[in-house]
Amino acid sequence: MEAAYYIRRHHKHNPNHHQCISVVVKHIKAPVDIVWSLVRRFDQPQKYKPFVSRCTMQGDLNIGSVRQVNVKSGLPATTSTERLELLDDNEHILGIRIVGGDHRLRNYCSILTVHPEIIEGRSGTLVIESFMVDVPDGNTKDETCYFVKALINCNLNSLSEVSERMAVQDQTRG
Repeated sequence: MEAAYYIRRHHKHNPNHHQCISVVVKHIKAPVDIVWSLVRRFDQPQKYKPFVSRCTMQGDLNIGSVRQVNVKSGLPATTSTERLELLDDNEHILGIRIVGGDHRLRNYCSILTVHPEIIEGRSGTLVIESFMVDVPDGNTKDETCYFVKALINCNLNSLSEVSERMAVQDQTRG
């Protein structure tokens, strides 16, 4: 299956006039089970998100759970409060909504899905992350989408590096 199919199926956002939406696609040379093992850990985003220094959970790892994320310096934020909206281990879907924090991403929600694919004859993963967010005063939709997509690309590049390293370690053990 191709990305467009999964985007139509899982990545539905209904923005209003002061919101922007976009999608980022990443191909990772590691099997789905490895990639999903990192993505699904709502309680440990720092395992692959380079701007997260710490994560504190409020409650168990269930729908509606909230995490407090501490952001490393360099970004225009120090904290983000995020709620787990969707976690589907069968379909490999993670949905998150930002509910607070000292940043400008208001009404931010994202959906991240992972799908098996073959890359260069080996098991690989197609990762798709879509988002919707308010456009802050003083910014355009293009500027807002550009900023958020840059953050997501950074996270997905890191996810790729960590997953591919884990896949190589698995191959050398097996």
